[in-house]
Amino acid sequence: MNPVSGSGRTRLALGLFIAAHLAGVALEPVAAQDLEPRAFSPAPTGLNFAALGYAYSYGNVVLDPALPISDGEADVHSVLGAYVRTIDFFGMSGKVDAAVPYVAYGKWTGLVEGVPDSTTRSGFGDPLVRLSVNFIGAPALKLPEFAQRKQGTVVGASFQVRMPLGQYDPTKIINLGTNRWTFKPRIGVSQPFGRWIVEGHGTAWFFTDNPDSFGNRISQDPLWALDAHVARLFGTGIWASFDLGYIVGGRTESNGVPSTARQESLRGGATLAIPLARRHSIKLGYFFGLYTELGSDFDNLLVVYQYRWGGGI
Repeated sequence: MNPVSGSGRTRLALGLFIAAHLAGVALEPVAAQDLEPRAFSPAPTGLNFAALGYAYSYGNVVLDPALPISDGEADVHSVLGAYVRTIDFFGMSGKVDAAVPYVAYGKWTGLVEGVPDSTTRSGFGDPLVRLSVNFIGAPALKLPEFAQRKQGTVVGASFQVRMPLGQYDPTKIINLGTNRWTFKPRIGVSQPFGRWIVEGHGTAWFFTDNPDSFGNRISQDPLWALDAHVARLFGTGIWASFDLGYIVGGRTESNGVPSTARQESLRGGATLAIPLARRHSIKLGYFFGLYTELGSDFDNLLVVYQYRWGGGI
């Protein structure tokens, strides 16, 4: 979309900062809501996982009605490369992981002051690194001991950092990078009931300022989220889950002038994991918006291939 002039540029930069940010967030494995089932499931130490994923995101971008842009839509094809290693963290089971998103093709359309406009992008988004630790109910174990242990209640926490290294141009509204650091702490609990697993997570996103968006300094309040998952284990490594999440907050301001709107959305989804062989598996996911007050109202289709090695397997 082309920039507008005068005060409209400032208002557009403020509102469309949300859209540009969500364009990058949509590249994460399960989009902005981050509906990640079995996030704190324990695993034996010393395992390595390499993953290659494809994500298709499409839908609306709901913006403040006071802004000079409307009918925003996005259609994004992206790939994601990731690496995970399970670790012994002072006697507790944990993992470290890193991911790099790449947009193969993305198109954004809308009406800017009533005039139809569109733009396309391709390139790298912001990379992510994360540390996760299960501090209750999941000690660090090698494969033989892990296979003999009956899993019970697990409580864990993680801390993710999103680095401002993705493609960014301060003169453009839509960017694949966010030009700021994002810190995401999360805490979660997992409770098995036979072949069923019930999980709940609480998550927050904290943002540094974007110092240059159309010449403006953009800041954003934290985002807060709660999500719940019900998973079913089917044996031979197959499992499925139903996912639900609520997110609120994220009010923005430009050069100290606050916006009157905040993000709010409710999302649902489902995930299916299928082993293909001893070291190979595939994960399928579909996530959709149920309610959106402000922010992305995307549907997301996810396909991830995973290869594992080490840890005695």
